[in-house]
Amino acid sequence: MTIPDIRPFQPQYLKAPRNFQAITDQSVCLEIGAGKGKHACLFASQHANQHLIAIERTAEKFQFMFRQHQELALHNLQPVHADAIPWVVHALYPEQVQQCFILYPNPEPHNPAQRWLNMPFFEYLLSRLKAGGQITLASNIREYIDEAEQQLLHVWHLPYQKQKIVKESARTHFEIKYLQRGELCQQLLITKPQGYQTRFDHTLPQAGTVMP
Repeated sequence: MTIPDIRPFQPQYLKAPRNFQAITDQSVCLEIGAGKGKHACLFASQHANQHLIAIERTAEKFQFMFRQHQELALHNLQPVHADAIPWVVHALYPEQVQQCFILYPNPEPHNPAQRWLNMPFFEYLLSRLKAGGQITLASNIREYIDEAEQQLLHVWHLPYQKQKIVKESARTHFEIKYLQRGELCQQLLITKPQGYQTRFDHTLPQAGTVMP
């Protein structure tokens, strides 16, 4: 196992989100920062055999997504109103996630340490991803993508593909707005290879609980 050159994540200090409800250990897809749920609803409608958990922290955006979910009767979509980090720690099992979407996250211009691939939590997230599973990270900020590439190469040692997002794409409200402005939108398709190991591969959902 190659230990990433980053301070270790400490899940044992995170409390469960308010009104937390555990899930089963079935395979799932995950969207972090789902916003108003445009991509979540689209994905769920196009992949009826996959269960998508869409997490959004902001109450107003979550309520919009929840209403869309109910109107469309998408039984394979589970909207969750929570902060993603403690929710993932308390809810997800090792190698449970098939795909994870992080689409146009807050670039944290004044706090780069809070960008997803700069955080120790990213190692924990990788432990929840199945071997062969994929994380899609999209942004309209070139520097954000460039920095994430460097982290993948030098910290996480993960294979990825870098793609330019076509102007016809309309996965999120942000994506539509950025592409209409003529901005460059890019994504990294990050794959977890077979045999990739983290320090949390045997950590069960519930912070600090470890399989024998």
